[in-house]
Amino acid sequence: MSEQQYAISQWPDTGEIMARLNDLCSAPMRPVRRDKMQEYLDLLEKKCAGSRALTDEAKQYIPGGVQHNLAFNYPFPIAISKADGAYLWDVDGNRFVDFLQAGGPTLLGSNYAPVREKVLELLATCGPVTGLFHEYELKLAKLINRHMPAVEMFRMLGSGTESVMAAIRAARTFTGKKKVIKAGGAYHGWSDQMVYGLHIPGTGSFEAHGIPQPCLNSTQEFFPNDVDALRKLLEKNAEKGNGGTAAVILEPLGPESATRPVTRDFNAQARALCDEFGALLIFDEVVTGFRVGLGGAQGYFGVTPDLTIFGKCVAGGYPAAGGLGGRRDVMLCLAAGLESGKPRAYCGGTLSANPLSCAAGYYSIREIEKTQAHIKAGQAGDKLCAGLNALIEKRGLPFVAFNHGSITHLESSGVMLLDLSNPKSFLEIKPRKHMMEEMGAAYMAEGVITLAGSRLYTSMADTDDVIGEALAAFDRVFANIEGASA
Repeated sequence: MSEQQYAISQWPDTGEIMARLNDLCSAPMRPVRRDKMQEYLDLLEKKCAGSRALTDEAKQYIPGGVQHNLAFNYPFPIAISKADGAYLWDVDGNRFVDFLQAGGPTLLGSNYAPVREKVLELLATCGPVTGLFHEYELKLAKLINRHMPAVEMFRMLGSGTESVMAAIRAARTFTGKKKVIKAGGAYHGWSDQMVYGLHIPGTGSFEAHGIPQPCLNSTQEFFPNDVDALRKLLEKNAEKGNGGTAAVILEPLGPESATRPVTRDFNAQARALCDEFGALLIFDEVVTGFRVGLGGAQGYFGVTPDLTIFGKCVAGGYPAAGGLGGRRDVMLCLAAGLESGKPRAYCGGTLSANPLSCAAGYYSIREIEKTQAHIKAGQAGDKLCAGLNALIEKRGLPFVAFNHGSITHLESSGVMLLDLSNPKSFLEIKPRKHMMEEMGAAYMAEGVITLAGSRLYTSMADTDDVIGEALAAFDRVFANIEGASA
């Protein structure tokens, strides 16, 4: 099997999916029946009492009780004590099918033994960090370049957020231009300039609390798939005195890991526009890098970005997972110790490229090569999505399930698909968001953990038996939706 084989077996019909999602958003909500939802909440209180006690106490010392957005589950966070393969265990001993997969990085499955053994060997010799160069930095950069030739040079960083910051800074240094354009609804980390147009297109600075407006003055958004709108922004920025466009940054499957999927030819159109206007094209492959295929989404689409953002899989689920790669001439703007007098985009991070993260990333990618984990995870995603659609049809529900290989979306409330040009949509954000939270709680009560009740990442560990177990749990929830068929 070729190293460049990709995990997406077929490209979903974007037009059909968006039509179904629009229908979902325009129809009345179909939540879990009130009596059954209360049963689910009571069950979680009873069987997850240890988690409740821990996270309630944590609220005295940690804002909100947890440290990461992924952990904010309704009705309370779950405290995990063990992770292995396709499953998580909480402090009360409950086992869950894990479709969160830490937000996507554990493509091999959680706590994968062959990688763990290599990390332990490293810890026994040099420890996790030295502050100096280690050979695994070079090994990882060469391995990424072999699979993604557009990554001529690679700079390891601490997170996807840091990598986006470095990419924008390098793009502005290299081009001498100012504006950065993103697709509305996309998530590119939480730096000041990127907390703009989050989750739902058209929201602009709605969530930019604590960020001075000037930090956002050079960030712009356009509606996903609207090539004409992107062209208009590029044209306006090119006018004298407007600063020009340094870069267009995209999630290549679509915003929020394809919650709003793009058309098959969108990325090629964006590439052509960037070439026409002298802007750099940045692919945010934090989720898609190695999960879509060893060549990333750029290999799948056959579109070459100037810069690529890495995260998650680049360290195989180990900490300090981030990086930026791309054209040699652009990346040299980030060179450490660049001689005085040359433009330099400042970039740092004491724990960036630490030996532990680089070794974990190197051996994770090697294991993905050896096991074809991306393909196996993609096949599991295909089976999961097909099973969900069969259940949705059986129960007569308006829900929408679709996938791009191992990235599956299950939309039940459609909150992130609302059209904010309709003033009534603002009244629906809160109740639809709460319904999504309730769906996540219902799945959890039935033994399945998802990302926010609407996204599911599969891994190589998701065998047919695991998928069957999960589908049975989803069917039990679907049977209790208001108006569901028997």
